[in-house]
Amino acid sequence: MATGIQRGTFYVRYFPLSLGADYFYFHPTSFSYIFFIAMDTLEIQPLTQPVDAVITVPGSKSITNRALLIAAMSEGESRLTGALFSDDTRYMAAALGKLGIDVVAKEDDASFVVSGTGGNIPAQQAELFVGNSGTTARFLSAFLGLGQGTFVVDGNERMRERPIQDLVDGLRPIGVRAQCEGKDNVCPPVMILGSGIKGGRTVMAGDKSSQYFTALLLVAAYAQEDVEIVVEGDLVSKPYIDLTAGVMRDFGVEIVNEDYKVLRVKAGQRYQARDYIIEPDASNASYFFAAAAVTGGRVKVLNLDKKSIQGDIGFVDVLAKMGCDVKIHADGIEVCGPEQLNGVDVDMNSISDVVQTLCAIAPFATDPVVVRNVANMRIKETDRITALETELLKLGVNVETWSDGLTVHPATEIQPAALDTYDDHRMAMSLALVGLKAPGIVINDPACVNKTFPTYFDVLDTLR
Repeated sequence: MATGIQRGTFYVRYFPLSLGADYFYFHPTSFSYIFFIAMDTLEIQPLTQPVDAVITVPGSKSITNRALLIAAMSEGESRLTGALFSDDTRYMAAALGKLGIDVVAKEDDASFVVSGTGGNIPAQQAELFVGNSGTTARFLSAFLGLGQGTFVVDGNERMRERPIQDLVDGLRPIGVRAQCEGKDNVCPPVMILGSGIKGGRTVMAGDKSSQYFTALLLVAAYAQEDVEIVVEGDLVSKPYIDLTAGVMRDFGVEIVNEDYKVLRVKAGQRYQARDYIIEPDASNASYFFAAAAVTGGRVKVLNLDKKSIQGDIGFVDVLAKMGCDVKIHADGIEVCGPEQLNGVDVDMNSISDVVQTLCAIAPFATDPVVVRNVANMRIKETDRITALETELLKLGVNVETWSDGLTVHPATEIQPAALDTYDDHRMAMSLALVGLKAPGIVINDPACVNKTFPTYFDVLDTLR
């Protein structure tokens, strides 16, 4: 039995802890599990000089999970290359396999081969465990409406606290029978009684999660009638809708976007199987750009383009406002940090997944860093606004929070501390950046990075 986070091997939290193991290795071909005891903490060693590195990050989780589901709905075989292998993508691949859709995971060359079933779901009954993968839970809840049978989508303890009722309410008007059976009848488990999707018009509040809208958009072409989704209020994280539209378009299905107020998909369109290259993950690249920023060094992330369909590439624009020099190359994006970071006041509604990255380097700026319009951070893997406040206070950093934002003040000294991560990959990856500058920073439960970036600490080590 192994101990610790072993380099180059993927570990993820296993929900039924009664089996006596903390983590398991997921074998991508056989879908079998080998159990391990995982290391509880990891101390980050400060850098002795500014970083100077060229980095490659794994494929985008957001694109990988969208492409997996779209390929499953296509007719014929698709090969997804540059794909991410992590908790979230494994949960999606495993769920599709349990539904009778053939997914072959080829971890050695970072690819999935998916044999699509043309929008049909072979299984007539399934209970699908998705851990704390929001994309998997939400996308599947809509997809299962296409089936003929009874299906349950469930997750770990935190997933059972994350409301999904808005999506369920949005599915019902287009003919999907679904109900929440968890906490307050608004959280998973979600039961779906599949009988096909009728289509028509539905309305959903825009201020909770763009993933609800993506879930409907992904399956809408397979409805019996055209689907019209009306956005009530302002839609959060709009770039993720653009990302969804881009992946759908690449597989042959178009959406009509009327200024993020109305989204339409014409019935009868069909996804076409294809070979598909997945971009590196822009959200995960943000940690290395931030490392350059906070150390006054240089980091180049390969194979990322400013024209990326991922909205989080916009994080480099925030860094530019803080005094960084951002250079766009043919083979990647380079960030050079200044001698001293400036403060910034920024609306991050469209790029909320990189708020934690920004807040981790904010104490080292000359002026306060103010983040606005990110209320949806409170219903992520954890309440990320409260979690940031709690952990930064441990470091002696002055933080002010309100319902949809926070201010992080400059710190003259960082106190050593063991920082909790709340089973939230982004808390672990971002807080580790503090340890590049300050001694005594310990990350609790570092293995939670397996959700989207299992080799994160390996790559972070290459900055030395």
